[in-house]
Amino acid sequence: MPVSDHQLIGAWSQVLTLSRLEPGQTVTVLTSAATHPQTLSCALAAAQAKGAIVNRLDLPPVNAEKSLSRDSLAYLGTTPLTGNRAAIAALKASDLVLDLMTLLFSPEQHDILGSGTKILLAVEPPEVLVRMVPTEADRSRVTAAAQRVGRAKEMHVVSGAGTDLRCPLGQFPAISEYGFVDEPGRWDHWPSGFVLTFPDEGGASGRIVIDRGDILLPQKSYASERIELTVEKGYATKIEGGLDAELLNDYMASFRDPEAYAISHIGWGLQPRARWSTLGLYDREASIGMDARAYEGNFLFSLGPNNEAGGSRTTACHIDIPLRRCTVRLDGEDVVREGQVLDGKGPGDAR
Repeated sequence: MPVSDHQLIGAWSQVLTLSRLEPGQTVTVLTSAATHPQTLSCALAAAQAKGAIVNRLDLPPVNAEKSLSRDSLAYLGTTPLTGNRAAIAALKASDLVLDLMTLLFSPEQHDILGSGTKILLAVEPPEVLVRMVPTEADRSRVTAAAQRVGRAKEMHVVSGAGTDLRCPLGQFPAISEYGFVDEPGRWDHWPSGFVLTFPDEGGASGRIVIDRGDILLPQKSYASERIELTVEKGYATKIEGGLDAELLNDYMASFRDPEAYAISHIGWGLQPRARWSTLGLYDREASIGMDARAYEGNFLFSLGPNNEAGGSRTTACHIDIPLRRCTVRLDGEDVVREGQVLDGKGPGDAR
């Protein structure tokens, strides 16, 4: 459904207000060949209306010869900022970077954030952005979940399909994604709405069953049959099943990197305005599938890097897999039960 400029500028204005943009601050809008023109024009207008000093930094795309997909998350190797000292300097000199290009899992992003610059990623289509404009309620819901994750020593995930995964916790922080950047050095993604962390290096073990209707990203497809992953010492050592498993195996093998099979981030969706069914309504190239990552109650796990949380593992391969109907337990206490987020608060939570 088309979105009016008036509505999208209003959405940007709300996000910039939540991100505490002040008059006189510098905003740099990072763009590339795939940037949506309406998202760009409305971001510029909203930032100028807030009294910001606004720049645009447009960079050429990279990795076309390496990636098997047009999806911006399908190959996370070098970025247009790799070795680009002038561009990095401009971004570090900004108070806020609006990333309409997709800069993820890179040392350059960490460097920029370390300077105190805030980065907000926004690359979904305009109609997805306006449907999931973030709110303070999103922040409260996600940060409360992150506090629970931050105290936990183990995440245990089970499902009727056969998933039984244990992940020791504590080596890496809990991360909140709620759709705006309200603190210096913060990164976030609009739209989002989930909590995540990373298992202790080499500690995840058990079995993950991707059942029919679960989602594979960046493939942006619903699994048509079961895929079973055996997890040992933090890595998926076997990926078994029928055609869907063969396709996943072949895609991952193309990276020729054993780190692609490591268990990456784990967590669950907390966004009530995101829907599991939305992926089937879009052309595969129209979105990056944030509904699938954020819909309420999914257990979201991934394969690949952990450098976003301060780990040393890097790989160009990153697979996100939201699972339905899972029970997620923190230190034996259910926080999600069969795909339903529980509202109860654990010991020590403010009521």
